[in-house]
This record gives sequence, C-alpha cells and structure tokens, in this order.
Amino acid sequence: MTESASFLVAVDGLLPSDRATSYAAGLAKATPGAVVHLLNVQPSVGSLVTTFISKGDVGSYHREEGEKALASAVKVCADAGVACKKHVGVGRPGEVIGRFARKLEVRAVISGTRGHGGVVGVLLGSVAQDILAHVDAPVTFVK
Repeated sequence: MTESASFLVAVDGLLPSDRATSYAAGLAKATPGAVVHLLNVQPSVGSLVTTFISKGDVGSYHREEGEKALASAVKVCADAGVACKKHVGVGRPGEVIGRFARKLEVRAVISGTRGHGGVVGVLLGSVAQDILAHVDAPVTFVK
C-alpha cells in the first residue's frame, strides 16, 4: 500500500459528503497512521468547449471548483485531527473514483448519498451504482 492505511472519500461539497468525511475521519483515528484522501470529481467538458477556451483554462476551472467542493471536507478532517490529502479528478464519478482507489490502494471508499433509492434512483441514474461498478475495494455509503 502507498500508506499504512488509507481511505478515499468521494466529496461533492454537500452535507452528505461532510457526513462521509466525518465517518472516514473516525475510521482513520482508529487506524494508526491512516490518511484520508478526499476526491472531488468534476464533470468533463465537451471537445467543443476547448475549441473556444484553452485546455489550461478549463483545467484551472476544474481545480478551482474542486477546491471549493473540498473545502468543507478538509475542515471536517482538520477539526477531527486527521491527516488528509486533496485530489481533483475529471470525468464520470464512478470511473474516476475507481481509478483513484486503485492508484492509491485504499482500504475502503466512503461516499455520501442523498438516498434516491427505488424508482427515483433508477430514473436519475445513481452515482452510487456507478461507484459500485468501478471500485474493487469495500464501499460504504453514508446518508
């Protein structure tokens, strides 16, 4: 493993993400030397956009928006006294989270969920289902 133990939290800047981060911080505190990796996934832009806006500007925008989304989760970790590392990815959430989980060799992935189950979840397309399809490590969803 790249760390003695690490946990990856998928963060979108909303309250369920803070709850997931708090849960991960608790796991990290109980695991000596553990690190919490915070990952925000920004949606990719179409190739048409980069015709008018430079790739560098698009990359800067993704980083800025990602940092904004991560800010609250970083505070949750700091308040808990847990080390964290920030990451911003671009693309489909499940694919990016799966890629980071493998690269970082995390012990588990934790994500907040808004609880759209049943028919609503099927109609909306569930990020949770996408995460499950792309992550090999254990996954915990926090409501």
